[in-house]
Amino acid sequence: MDCICGRVLMDMSQKDPCQKQACEIQKCLQANNYMESKCEAVIQELRRCCAQYPKGRSVVCSGFEKEDEERQKLKSASQ
Repeated sequence: MDCICGRVLMDMSQKDPCQKQACEIQKCLQANNYMESKCEAVIQELRRCCAQYPKGRSVVCSGFEKEDEERQKLKSASQ
């Protein structure tokens, strides 16, 4: 089965730099009955990839970016 995320393009000429890691997560989740805890290693690989690129560079990293923003808001609100 092909990875749908492999078709994510940034600007018609550049592929998403972290699409390979996102596809690995999809494969892992499918192989492990969608038990996220069994795919922590591949999720961390995607996080490492996302950390290498500026915000907005990778579509597949956008979920982590939103998560980080929410975490910062909560942290600021609790101080």
